[in-house]
Amino acid sequence: MSARDDVKGRIDKIEEAYEYFLAYAAQGLTTDQASKGGGQLRQFLKQLEEALDGLADAFRIVAKEDAAAPEGAWAQAIAVLDTDASASLANVRIVSSRAGVSSQLIDNLNANIHLRVLLTDLFLMDDLIDGI
Repeated sequence: MSARDDVKGRIDKIEEAYEYFLAYAAQGLTTDQASKGGGQLRQFLKQLEEALDGLADAFRIVAKEDAAAPEGAWAQAIAVLDTDASASLANVRIVSSRAGVSSQLIDNLNANIHLRVLLTDLFLMDDLIDGI
């Protein structure tokens, strides 16, 4: 798999998890245990964790291919992405550690500013790597 495919796959997994979380949050569940969506929720939390872990490093590899970018521009952008991904990853890990995950907890994860900022970072950076 190419570095670009790795990054694109990670972005898709992050967006897919976020969309699932929106639907899960709307269900009003007090816990994921014994619910139909509980197993799926845990899969999406794991998927999100795996996509976030090493995300900045994956972008660094792709950014090396961009000869048109001013020197240091990618390094600065990826540093911001790394901060946002790390903060989001910490929140995902703490949510995943709970024995029962309610819809409200997932709604709060979705609303977390770090995850929202990360998504907007990815919208921009996804477009940028398309231009490399």
